[in-house]
Amino acid sequence: MTSIDRREFVRAVGTVGALSLAGWPTRSSSRPIRAVAFDGFALFDATAVVPAAEALAPGRGAALVAAWRARHFEYQWLRTLGGRYEDFQKTASDALLFATRSLGIDLSDTQRRELVEAQGMLRPWPDAAAAIDELRAEGVSLSLLSNMTSTMLIDGLRRAGLARDFRFVLSTDRVRLAKPAPQAYAMATTAFDLPRDAIAFVAFAGWDVAGATWFGYPTAWLNRSHAADEQLDANPSITAGDLASVVRWIKSNPEPARAGAD
Repeated sequence: MTSIDRREFVRAVGTVGALSLAGWPTRSSSRPIRAVAFDGFALFDATAVVPAAEALAPGRGAALVAAWRARHFEYQWLRTLGGRYEDFQKTASDALLFATRSLGIDLSDTQRRELVEAQGMLRPWPDAAAAIDELRAEGVSLSLLSNMTSTMLIDGLRRAGLARDFRFVLSTDRVRLAKPAPQAYAMATTAFDLPRDAIAFVAFAGWDVAGATWFGYPTAWLNRSHAADEQLDANPSITAGDLASVVRWIKSNPEPARAGAD
């Protein structure tokens, strides 16, 4: 297959959110993994919104965020299954309203809007910049592949000083199907013009590991919260608590995953 340039990619999957960046390394790599797609929360701190929630609901901020996020993912999945897709921020708003009502927390419309906006202000994990620098130095192509909106992701990369390091930003808004729909994961194979087993997927959540593994990607589970393993017959190639360990795995010439690969 021929490589895909920015103009061809934009024509194929839309104009918003693709970053084709000047100065991208062009040397080839002999390693099986030639590109990496990161889930948004693998790079950006999912807990950063908790202080904002705590300020609005003293003593209950962490519980509110946990209930909110669980319902948020469920709404994304249900809307995808039902053919009623809405973007990350719309489903976040709806899920927050449900969570506050279910927990008996009284927030005004303005307060809920402020909390959704706070969640959208993505902040990088402390180890993100060093890991990205190391991967780029190795000539590995990088992308984000997330249920978040393109605006959230691009703004987060710029805020973290990482925008020039990412070749593509892939939001599921393009295909209007949230992960773990296989069409969502397929955006990376289209963007990079690579087979599935040449692209590593770095997931934050266990269910995302399962979806990416089912699709055929070699997967790294960045299990920062020490969550229990999902029972979905889809094991990651590596489970790690930090990005440095994931980078070492990518650089160690792992055998590509074969299940579901082309």
